[in-house]
Amino acid sequence: MASFNPARKQTPVIITIDGPAGAGKSTVAKELARRLGFAYLDTGAMYRALTLKAMRQNVNLKEESQLIVLARKTSIDIGMDDKRALKVLLDGIDVTEAIRSLQVTNNTAYIAKVPGVRAVMVKRQRQIAQERNVVVEGRDIGTVVFPKATKKFYLDADFNERTQRRRDELKSKGEDVDEALLKRELKERDTKDITRPIGPLKKADDAILIDTTRMTIEEVVARIIKIIKR
Repeated sequence: MASFNPARKQTPVIITIDGPAGAGKSTVAKELARRLGFAYLDTGAMYRALTLKAMRQNVNLKEESQLIVLARKTSIDIGMDDKRALKVLLDGIDVTEAIRSLQVTNNTAYIAKVPGVRAVMVKRQRQIAQERNVVVEGRDIGTVVFPKATKKFYLDADFNERTQRRRDELKSKGEDVDEALLKRELKERDTKDITRPIGPLKKADDAILIDTTRMTIEEVVARIIKIIKR
């Protein structure tokens, strides 16, 4: 594994953060990227964006050939705005908020399990990381997308804690939340992520596990920075 050295421009530093929904990946990754001065890449947002487009165009989510064609002709850009908040552009249109709806969340698994779609996405993700130091988060980043990443982390948390975080996120956006339904959907999502044949959710053998259940975002980020600068 490569050593951590942000000054080495010829070999960009890649920090991967994997884990299940609600473990804090996105928030931690964004803050870590900000603190390190790295680019931030939310791979899940790319799959969400494609899911949104498929839904808007009434593409059959079970027709893999249609999804692959859609992926090949779709432009998805991930970046930050002036306040370093995540921006997701789908064919040039800002869909940052739209991709976080519960309907998109529940349908993304159909997109993510298609080998041809994942091949398109992984190629784009690797191209992005060739150009700059980056913090990348997702579910198979350390195992499939960047198996030789500079440093790898796997975040996890108690299921009830993850459910509460997801509930709070939805409520903060003004959405009504049925907690029992939310728990069932999160369990189903976990099962789909873990059991899918292509790019399943899995801790890489050389990834460092961090249980975020009783940790603040600042504590998690501080621990990661301490580890990667050893």
